[in-house]
Amino acid sequence: MAGAPLAEQPAGLRAWLLSAEPHSRWQARLGRFYLGWRAFSRNPLAVVGLGIVILLILVALFADFIAPYSPVAGGDLRTQRLLPPSETYWFGTDDQARDIFSRVVYGSRITLFVVVLVALIATPIGLLVGTVSGYLGGWVDTVLMRITDIFLAFPRLILALAFVAALGPGIENAIIAIAITSWPPYARIARAETLMIRNSDFIAAVKLQGASTPRIILGHVVPLCLSSLIVRVTLDMAGIILTAAGLGFLGLGAQPPMPEWGAMVATGRNYLIDQWWVAAMPGLAIFVVSLGFNLLGDGLRDVLDPKAAK
Repeated sequence: MAGAPLAEQPAGLRAWLLSAEPHSRWQARLGRFYLGWRAFSRNPLAVVGLGIVILLILVALFADFIAPYSPVAGGDLRTQRLLPPSETYWFGTDDQARDIFSRVVYGSRITLFVVVLVALIATPIGLLVGTVSGYLGGWVDTVLMRITDIFLAFPRLILALAFVAALGPGIENAIIAIAITSWPPYARIARAETLMIRNSDFIAAVKLQGASTPRIILGHVVPLCLSSLIVRVTLDMAGIILTAAGLGFLGLGAQPPMPEWGAMVATGRNYLIDQWWVAAMPGLAIFVVSLGFNLLGDGLRDVLDPKAAK
């Protein structure tokens, strides 16, 4: 009898989460989150993607404890330069006798830093431009969408190269350049969502209550555009990582001796035949993390935007 309440507790919690008549907003939100997680967890590839992203975050947070060596300081160039993977150096060493595993681990911080900052800069810009354009329409819509079309007319990497060339090399300027080239697709998505929302009955009711245009856009239109935008931003993370790596490969991103994965691949291209690990290990890290974000984005699309998934 003592074990009965414990056995019934999960079922009781599940029933509480799935209640058709929640007693509070928190219960309703937790119930929606639980249903979303159940739908998300049915996709094993999405769970793998989530695991990769969580692993990236943990590696970035605890890089000081994971990396056995300094990512910047090298060893003895006579005896430790370009060593193959071994028990001492798991990923081998580079041309400056630096441990590649430690540099890959610390490089995860730079990758996460770039991804988060670009998302925080580009997403609000695209969301604001798209919702204002779609809701106001007229000449405002025409002007904003023509500006968006100008940005979309150029390949992202080429446009980012142009901005970095104007701003100067460096990780901060690379983040700004990538953010400037990333917002137009978000504006297009937000505009499309807004066009479907702006003539709805609940928007008309809010207008009759005297709500101003900024309040309608920020309080009622923007929240309804977030789910589609979250999916697109997550899917774009891989592209952001590849663009940052491309800028680093060309010497326009993070500058030496920062352990940026693209710059590490650029260093290793001179040793591809005999010392393949110098370029292969950071390249593998770029591949795995990009794959993880793509798988996570596919899973979020199935949960947050089921119409697009079908």
